Amino acid sequence: MNRRRTPTGPPSEELLHLLGQLTGRVMERIKLQQARVALAVELQRHMLPPELPGLPGLQTAARYVPAQTGLDIGGDWYDAFVLPDGSLGFAIGDVQGHDVEAAAFMGQVRTGLHAVAGATTDPGEVLSRANNLLLSMSSDLLATCTFLRFDPVLGELTDARAGHVPAVWGTADGTEVLQDPGGLPLGVFPDQHYPVTRRRLSQVGAFVLITDGVVEGPTYPIENGLAQVAARVRAGYDGDADDLAAEVISVADLTGHSDDAAVLVIRHDGGPYT
Repeated sequence: MNRRRTPTGPPSEELLHLLGQLTGRVMERIKLQQARVALAVELQRHMLPPELPGLPGLQTAARYVPAQTGLDIGGDWYDAFVLPDGSLGFAIGDVQGHDVEAAAFMGQVRTGLHAVAGATTDPGEVLSRANNLLLSMSSDLLATCTFLRFDPVLGELTDARAGHVPAVWGTADGTEVLQDPGGLPLGVFPDQHYPVTRRRLSQVGAFVLITDGVVEGPTYPIENGLAQVAARVRAGYDGDADDLAAEVISVADLTGHSDDAAVLVIRHDGGPYT
């Protein structure tokens, strides 16, 4: 006669105790992640400029939105400041990774660009020196970036980009996704060269800088996102810069972006500016 064997194992009290321990560890990790996200958000908020400089005939506006998941915070940024010669410097970038480390590195990139731009205003030279400066800090992170200078005397925009998403330029003659030559992202190899492109602002238009969080999502191709931005620039290049920035950042809602996103708009009336 066969007897049914009763499974052996730890008593139910031990299982409940083990389950309680595992649950407590999970909750601690969740709270830690929430704290890191909150810290990254605060770092991001304090590092982005509270206001942007402008000149007669030149409007600037910007937007930033966090990732829809609420976790990928701290990578994207923008900046604008007055250079020693009276021209304006503009920058937008995207740091590899997210969370507190990315937000802190983003602050280092911004500080480095400010420091370097105090010694040279050539965008290519600014990126080259900033690249070497970041490499000297021995960080494992890297950043894409576009740096742009507006010369109010010549009415000229000069820009260089380090592995960053193309800008979009719109005037009455049309709208263009600018596939200007560029260099590697900052923080990869030392002594890099970053080509400079020059444009004269002879008519009303808008120069729009973006990060890939605006135009690319998990299943949304970047080409489609750039086309959406170009359509909005085409419709609003001659309007208010703040309205255009709001329109462009709305493209991120179409992409289902899992990254944070930033937009920087430079809207000009064609000069003269001095």
